[in-house]
Amino acid sequence: MHNDHFSRHAQQVLTVARGRDPSSDPSIARSWLRCLEDYHLDPAQTIAPTVLEHGRLLESRERLQQVLHIAGSEMNSLHQQLSGAGHAVLLTDARGVILNCVTAPSERKIFERAGLWLGADWSEACEGTNGIGTCLVERQSLTIHRDEHFRGRHTGLTCSASPVFDPHGELLAVLDVSSAREAVSRQSQFHTMALVNLSAKMIESCYFLRHFENHWLLRFHLQAESVGLFSEGLLAFDGEGRICAVNQSALNLLGQVRGGLLGQPVEAFFECSLDQLLGRASANATASWPLRTRDGRHLFAALRGQSRSVPAPIAQPAPVRLAGICLGDPALQSDFRKALRVFERDVPLLINGETGSGKEAFAKAVHQASQRADQAFVALNCAAIPESLIESELFGYRGGSFTGARKDGMQGKLQQADGGTLFLDEIGDMPLALQTRLLRVLEDRMVVPIGGEPQAVDVRIISATHRNLLERVQDGSFREDLYYRLNGLEVGLPALRERSDKSQLLDFLLVQEAGGQSVQLDPAARSALLTFAWPGNVRQLRTVLRTLAALCDDGRVGLEDLPAAIRQARPQPVAEARLAESPLGDAERLALLTALEQQRWHMTHTAEQLGVSRNTLYRKLRRHGIARAAP
Repeated sequence: MHNDHFSRHAQQVLTVARGRDPSSDPSIARSWLRCLEDYHLDPAQTIAPTVLEHGRLLESRERLQQVLHIAGSEMNSLHQQLSGAGHAVLLTDARGVILNCVTAPSERKIFERAGLWLGADWSEACEGTNGIGTCLVERQSLTIHRDEHFRGRHTGLTCSASPVFDPHGELLAVLDVSSAREAVSRQSQFHTMALVNLSAKMIESCYFLRHFENHWLLRFHLQAESVGLFSEGLLAFDGEGRICAVNQSALNLLGQVRGGLLGQPVEAFFECSLDQLLGRASANATASWPLRTRDGRHLFAALRGQSRSVPAPIAQPAPVRLAGICLGDPALQSDFRKALRVFERDVPLLINGETGSGKEAFAKAVHQASQRADQAFVALNCAAIPESLIESELFGYRGGSFTGARKDGMQGKLQQADGGTLFLDEIGDMPLALQTRLLRVLEDRMVVPIGGEPQAVDVRIISATHRNLLERVQDGSFREDLYYRLNGLEVGLPALRERSDKSQLLDFLLVQEAGGQSVQLDPAARSALLTFAWPGNVRQLRTVLRTLAALCDDGRVGLEDLPAAIRQARPQPVAEARLAESPLGDAERLALLTALEQQRWHMTHTAEQLGVSRNTLYRKLRRHGIARAAP
């Protein structure tokens, strides 16, 4: 049966590539023709994908280390927004080699059988027409749906991919969401493609901001409220006012090409002198102001940097370093003070809390309030890094220690954190073999890179987990001696629904996510936000507030502006709410309500968009208690 399918698919490829099917998608036809004439591929061939050897994969990951760090949380968030099940979120380099994959552990084997391995080369030259490879060639977002793949063995996949460009306009990576489900329709991929595009743009912007953190950075847009959002123009220039880099949005807003801007004085394009421009700079660049271009365009801008008209701020004592975190909850304040005191005495901290409750923010605040604030804070997510790579990421390796290893080796996270703090997130997911090595480091204060000699390190450890580590100790998946070594002081972060400072936290996050824009919440909207269960905790609240700020036109957010899942949520007693909570269930409810609103509650169209039958749709609506309110 498989052979018959491959033969029929191969015949379809030949028919389209030879121009005999005028109804085919031109971009697919172009790609199929490249596969036949340029790469000499056989659509019926069933060979497994080419996979990089371990050393070369590590080298590729190291080259894109900053991108991987930025993309990690965005990929996890994207996976949650897609309701998780049935999707793999992938990040590749500019050659099409998979460097990271986020998927449900129970589904990992399904995607590996489909060839989506870490280190697999999914360039068009290797695997034919596919989301990743064709995106690399076309340099634009696209979806390759099932039979649109060139190779017959890939026709069970649906892939939506978007390019990620560096500040110089070069292709940096590809973000892809792949599904192996048969029920996936092409129409249902419109929503997926939009989310992938948004995530790719956010990764681009974050990378630009970090790459030029030591430069003057001009952020601008046509609307004042859009400055600070992913659609803003970004322009970096040096101390002499020469333009170093721009993103695509900046080129579009200025009506320029990249070559016409780079190396030119920034004042040549704006109606102000360099001194006037630098006088408007601020360290946070949250407030925007009008800026006119030389050709008469009206923009709003903010400039990140230290204003030359204002003396540099005097270093403040430790408490002001907590500006990036809200600690209005008295119990949380008490836990923070205790954590800081023991951390200064080199006692390891173990932070426990639900996913999204702010464990890394709490750890970073402790580091920034400590005497190690000027040293490195290095984070490693033990659940996000594949088991085959976590050892080299944590301990590093000596050059030439294995086939494909870099000549000069690689410094591990423990060495990078020397003199500072190492934050081990999701420590409960660390493999047992590495738990033994980590314990030895904590006892001896020596790290041994793969193939290298022992090296002394001065590092303080903060660990975090959403799991019950004692249960993992009892089932044998976590070392008991390591547990007691890491648990010098255990801090339990409350879930957002349990915090007494929710109102203060809401205001704090709204200011951060509004990016200088004035946004006011109507009483009804504020009440709904404060009473919602927030299964995704602070991370979910941040995302919702960022979206509300982006869509806010008049500076006010009303109840009707909130997502349907929040607007229609019924307040529950605390005990009942805890029983009913399920991140996956809440994500499904939110997806259903979003699709219903987009289709104006037309059930047939909604079912088609979601790729389910009408009966399945009605069953899910009953399960979540969703009914259309009376007009």
